[in-house]
Amino acid sequence: MKPPGKNIYFAADAHLGNRYVADPPAAEKKLVRWLDTIRDDAAAIYFLGDMFDYWYEYKYVVPRGHVRFLGKLAELADRGIEIHLFIGNHDIWMFDYLPQEIGACIHQGPLTVDLLGRRFFLAHGDEVGRRRPTFRFLQAMFRNRVCQFFYAGIHPRWTFGFARRWSLSSRKTGVEKRPYTAPDRQAVALTEFAEAYAQVHPDIHFFIFGHLHLLLDRKLTATARLLFAGDWMQHFSYIRWDGNSLTLNRFEE
Repeated sequence: MKPPGKNIYFAADAHLGNRYVADPPAAEKKLVRWLDTIRDDAAAIYFLGDMFDYWYEYKYVVPRGHVRFLGKLAELADRGIEIHLFIGNHDIWMFDYLPQEIGACIHQGPLTVDLLGRRFFLAHGDEVGRRRPTFRFLQAMFRNRVCQFFYAGIHPRWTFGFARRWSLSSRKTGVEKRPYTAPDRQAVALTEFAEAYAQVHPDIHFFIFGHLHLLLDRKLTATARLLFAGDWMQHFSYIRWDGNSLTLNRFEE
């Protein structure tokens, strides 16, 4: 078996299982085809949150579906490629299933990491910057262990149905209010956060976020850049780092 390559890849916001895109299975297959194209030159893949539209691990139950994506992650991990998954605001309830099954590393919050000689600040994006009070409340409730315990006591047929309807309503509202490519106050808030953080931490070279489904690559300081990773619902985008250049790309077949 060929050893892993040296490139680092980043992707976010596939929302697998969502009912908003016209053909969810086709979107998943396209994501898997992209993973096939990078398997020979990837050393690590960082998925920056919301790869699943809804994910909750009961003790003996995990969400139905996503078998092609999960199988591909297992294959890549078996080849020696590091798999990193950040929890997002849609798949916040990832616990020990994926680490045990495929050896993935789950990140519960922002991560600062050195990759091929440069320092990265990685996050989904919902946990930093200015956030509405209602969003902060919901996020705190969803992360609370006591709330998770009582939620787990509800039968999956009710929780999964409720979560999928809520997600569909939220996605429709979000798209109607803001086209994918338009800046909004969340983008401004994340940009301001990165600018302020870079001033205090000049050792950070790259800030990469998901969450907003936007494509952005801009210079923050003389030594720091900010990138939004786009999504795998409309942009089919990813970021590649080879130790010399960091590029924001779309997957073209």
